[in-house]
Amino acid sequence: MDTVTVHLGDISQHVQQLGKGFLFTLVIGTTDTSLIPGITIAGAKPELTHYTPAADAEYLLLGKCRVIPTVPMTPDGKPTPALITRAAIKLTGAGVLVVNAGARVRPNIPVIDLQGEPGRDIRTGLAINREVVDRVFENGVVLGENLARVSRAIVIGESIPAGTTTAMAFLVAMGYDAWNKMSSASPVNPRELKIAVVREALRNAGINKPLEDPMEAVSRVGDPVIVAMASITIGAAGQGAKVLLAGGTQMAAVLAFIKHVDKKALNNVAIGTTRWLISDKSADLVGLVREIAEVPVASINLDFSNMPYEGLRAFEGGFVKEGVGAGGASIATIARGFPVEQLQDMILNDYRELLINADGAR
Repeated sequence: MDTVTVHLGDISQHVQQLGKGFLFTLVIGTTDTSLIPGITIAGAKPELTHYTPAADAEYLLLGKCRVIPTVPMTPDGKPTPALITRAAIKLTGAGVLVVNAGARVRPNIPVIDLQGEPGRDIRTGLAINREVVDRVFENGVVLGENLARVSRAIVIGESIPAGTTTAMAFLVAMGYDAWNKMSSASPVNPRELKIAVVREALRNAGINKPLEDPMEAVSRVGDPVIVAMASITIGAAGQGAKVLLAGGTQMAAVLAFIKHVDKKALNNVAIGTTRWLISDKSADLVGLVREIAEVPVASINLDFSNMPYEGLRAFEGGFVKEGVGAGGASIATIARGFPVEQLQDMILNDYRELLINADGAR
C-alpha cells in the first residue's frame, strides 16, 4: 500500500512545495453547539469541550497542557490526534503558529488573535454577529498574505469540537447536500442528532433557500473556524503559496467558503487527511469536495493496527480519525522525505511519554 493515496486531482505541485519546507498553522475556536449532549466526544463532559482546542494547542507546542491539569487523553488511554501532528512537527522541524479564531478558553501560549468570538449554539439561528465574522475574515486575509511571505507551503489544521455539525449547517445553508456526508470523532456517528440540530438551526435562522453570501451563512449557522481557515487560505493562496487544508469533512465547508469568495484561490489549495477519515462509511469527504470544486484530496496511510497499546489501536476502530491537522501534517512529513515508519515510531515514543506523564499525574 502506498504511503499517500490521492483520491481526487493532482497533488504533485503541493508535494513538491511541501518538500522544501512548510509552516503549520493551527486554527482554534469553540461553538456552544458542542454543549449539546451526544454531539461530540471531544471532551469527557460537554462543558469540557471548551477546553479541548486550547489543550490541543498547548500539547502541540509544549508536549503538555496548561489549561487542564491532565495530559490530553481519555481515561482509557485514547489520545488527542495532536499526538500525530506533534510527532510530524518534531520530525520535520516545521514552525508552528496557533491562531485564535474565537475560543472560549484561551491557551496559555503565544497565539495570533483574529479578534473573533466563540460561536453560539447554532440552534439559536445567530451563531456569530456579522460584524465579528467580517472582522475575522479581514484579519485572516492579512495574516494569510504575510504567512505566504514566510513560507511558500502552508498546512492549516483545526480544533473545534462539534465542528462537523456546524460545517454541515453551513454547507446546507449554501445549497450543498451535506446531510449524510459529515464524519464524527466517535466510532458511532450521531448522524440523526446532527441532522436534527441542523434542521432546527436552519429553521430558526430563517434559511429556507440557499444563501449566496458565505459570511452570512457563517454568521447564522456556522462557527469561527470556518471563516478563519478560509480567509487565511485566501490571503496565502492569493500570494502564490500552496495551502494544504489539513482535516476531514469540515474542510468541505472551508472549500465552499473560498469558492464563493475567491474561486481563483482554489488553484493553490488541496486537502490532506487520514486513511481513517476516508474509510469512514458514515461520511463522504471526496463526494462533498466533488460537489463543490475538484481540488486535490489525499490521505496518509498511517497504520496503528500493530501498535502495542490499545489507546493507539483505537484509531483503527474509528476513534477520532482526524483532527488538529494530523493527516495534512503527516503528508507534509512524507513530502519532506521522512518514511512513514519513522513517523509512526515517533508517535509511539510520544505516546509512551504521555502514559508516563499520566501515571505521574495520578
